[in-house]
Amino acid sequence: MLVMQNGQTIFEHYGKGAMADGRWPIFSGTKSFWGVAALCAVQDDLIKLDDRVSDTITEWKTDPRKSQITIRQLLSQTDGIEPAPFLHRESIRDRNAMAIRLSSVGAPGSVFTYGPSHLQIFSELLRRKLNERSTISYIEEKVLNPLGLVSLEYKKDSRGHPLPASGFELTAREWARFGELVLGHGTYHGHQIVSAGLLQQAFVGSAANPSYGLTFWLNRQAPSGHEIDFEKMLDLPWQREDWRNNCICRAAPPDMVVALGSNYERLFIIPSLNALIVRQGSPAKFSDAYFLRLVLGR
Repeated sequence: MLVMQNGQTIFEHYGKGAMADGRWPIFSGTKSFWGVAALCAVQDDLIKLDDRVSDTITEWKTDPRKSQITIRQLLSQTDGIEPAPFLHRESIRDRNAMAIRLSSVGAPGSVFTYGPSHLQIFSELLRRKLNERSTISYIEEKVLNPLGLVSLEYKKDSRGHPLPASGFELTAREWARFGELVLGHGTYHGHQIVSAGLLQQAFVGSAANPSYGLTFWLNRQAPSGHEIDFEKMLDLPWQREDWRNNCICRAAPPDMVVALGSNYERLFIIPSLNALIVRQGSPAKFSDAYFLRLVLGR
């Protein structure tokens, strides 16, 4: 666990033999890095968030639903494409090709179907926009290298395509650098990675799920929302999930955003307190709301 406020580490603790220099899987916390890479692609005039995906993935042009999907809907997981958790399998030779062939299960913008499919499709779109240049080299140049993050695990398939939905392993201090980037409004230690205005786009929810922006989870519906365990909600079939009027913690500020990974891997970022909290651990009984009340003293 690591807590920073006003640029200073005010608490740091490692239990059960863990060390400060030990990397730990952050699972879906990886998604938020790719979300920022997408914003960098907007900044570089490679894409616009409201572009139609079918303008680039032209195989979709004749599909009445897929032809209407926007890049913003890919990043907010509201494109209506099936979530396809099987894309995590290491045996898949070409995840990108498989992802763009997935079925539509709802009208674009109407449903939230959390899974690896959406960012895998975005990865193929970005690859085409880069004229076959590696998406890995792009995220390294634009996001990871400026944060001093090297030698990361991309879970590449046989074609060399990364799995943007998961894979990164980071120390608490390394993950905190990403939080500092958010607190710095897109700037890390004097280096602007993404503009403040673009970064704010990541923290706007959708009609299908107001608690999820562009690869970040949101606490916007606090303090009046219902506190729920987001991981347990995500364990349900997507058709049974209910994201109306929910929040992570009523006692935490509504501007809190979260990079969230399975097994309760967390990077909580609270701009109004100029603070961030990293929580890493093994699967265990855990409550975001209770944990945050303890840390914040509320």
